[in-house]
Amino acid sequence: MVKTPPIESMSGAFDVKGKNVVVTGGNRGIGLGISTAFAQSGANVAVLCRNEASGKEVAEGFSQYGGKHTCIQCDVADYDSVVAAGKKVYEFFGHVDVLVNNAGIGSTTNFFAENGLNEWHRIINTNLHGVANVVHTIVPNMKSSGKGGTIINISSVGGQRVSNSREHDNSPYNASKAGLDIFSKYLALTLGDFGIRVNSLAPGMTHSDLDKDLPPAAIEMAEAALPTHRFAEPIEIGALCVFLSSQAGCHITGTVIVHDGGLMTMV
Repeated sequence: MVKTPPIESMSGAFDVKGKNVVVTGGNRGIGLGISTAFAQSGANVAVLCRNEASGKEVAEGFSQYGGKHTCIQCDVADYDSVVAAGKKVYEFFGHVDVLVNNAGIGSTTNFFAENGLNEWHRIINTNLHGVANVVHTIVPNMKSSGKGGTIINISSVGGQRVSNSREHDNSPYNASKAGLDIFSKYLALTLGDFGIRVNSLAPGMTHSDLDKDLPPAAIEMAEAALPTHRFAEPIEIGALCVFLSSQAGCHITGTVIVHDGGLMTMV
């Protein structure tokens, strides 16, 4: 049984320098904000993504912050791809301290449309099965290392609300994120003895690839209604991930942390 020691002072409490971090979908959108936040904080980052060229460009750019960084091609929905990527991760790092399951996709197809069920399976395969694929591949070595670690699953407030579904049908996304929150709690309970903490982080309206199809008028309306009057930036989601991975967050596990600018107060 591994007990995570509490912080004894604020000196270095938020430090993640030298930690080995894996971020799926870390080459763009929220994932890029997360991988950037870790790199700027002195961590070593492995970006796992489908677009290898884009990921390599990101990893090369992180060299300005020091540390060691790489891109590994990976489609989280393809188990064989994940297994191959996992081998490369451990060849590069030796051990993993932090795993951020960020890769995810959305849909605007009505569930009862002709291709609605196909979209359901496509979204679930990436957003929920994809996380299971990565966890099943990466975490056994985290357990056996005896070093503990942190897993952060990027969920969404969409896992807790469907209030805009008439205008923006995204039922498989909602279902996948709700399932991810419960899976995170299961992992927190079963991995705690190994010193591995697991949390879901649920962003609200955040500037990323998932909001690119929204018309400007919709964004303006949303920002006017939000208590913070703006969307979040990806780097802000990354900042919370850094906190959760530091000693300052060492007693937080098994929870869903909402980062939404007050959106959930409006439900």
